[in-house]
Amino acid sequence: MSNSQNTTSSSIVFLLTGVPGLEAFHTWISIPFCFLYITALSGNSVILFAIVTQRSLHEPMYYFLSMLSTTDLGLSISTLVTMLGIFWFNTREISFNACLSQMFFIKLFTVMESSVLLAMAFDRFVAISNPLRYATILTDSRIAQIAVAIVIRGTLMLTPMVALLKRLSFCRSHVLHHSYCFHPDVMKLSCTDTRINNAVGMTAMISTVGVDSILILFSYVLIIMTVLSIASPEERTKAFSTCISHVGAVAIFYIPLISLSFVHRFWKRAPPYAHTMIANTYLLIPPVMNPIIYSVKTKQIRRAVIKILHSKDT
Repeated sequence: MSNSQNTTSSSIVFLLTGVPGLEAFHTWISIPFCFLYITALSGNSVILFAIVTQRSLHEPMYYFLSMLSTTDLGLSISTLVTMLGIFWFNTREISFNACLSQMFFIKLFTVMESSVLLAMAFDRFVAISNPLRYATILTDSRIAQIAVAIVIRGTLMLTPMVALLKRLSFCRSHVLHHSYCFHPDVMKLSCTDTRINNAVGMTAMISTVGVDSILILFSYVLIIMTVLSIASPEERTKAFSTCISHVGAVAIFYIPLISLSFVHRFWKRAPPYAHTMIANTYLLIPPVMNPIIYSVKTKQIRRAVIKILHSKDT
């Protein structure tokens, strides 16, 4: 019993995994991942800088976009050190407490991104259905309250899920199957009953990401109904066009998330490297693509980014 309890202490060390079977090519594999990280970090930083420095972007829609860029930066940084550490230096060891911290922040920024996407859906609904009251409904103070609520919600929902891992004993292999700490991955190594952990983890994700997805869908049903009630075809097109960037952001967040769940559940015969590559890229797709989508599809953001890039050249 004492040996089992010792494995739950902070002295336990997990071993992260790069790409199984392709260890000899880790240096080459790191090149596209480096490109993705550079794109995500630079793209979201430019978006944030543009919104902060350009007064024309001090509007509710862009404040929410700055929240999205912040969560994307956090999500990228949460996995950067361990992933590139494995590819470049074969640094696989991670302490139990460091693993819990990484897991918490990955989950927190994922839940926060889902919450921000929901807030942005509400923003689009208000802008289309009640444009005259848009500025009075989404005031600066109310947006700040929404931001605080998003952080508090994620923290309260996820803290029990991560804290409950402290009660587990690990008497099996300490080798994880990803290049970052993944909640189901850690639980599989436990020799303790994990039913409580599974229930709490499932509840946390359903009550955050699951509920958010339903509310986002409901918001767009209301938006479509509102737009279809507009008589002018030109006004309808204009109203729908303001939602294109957000629809893209929702798609690149939820589609990889759902795909990863299906792969883990139904594609168990796939080679190990397939699971790892999909798991590694799914966390990077939203941070990489969101700045591109908003820069291409949103005229004001595109102008602000071009202005910043031109000012640096001069």
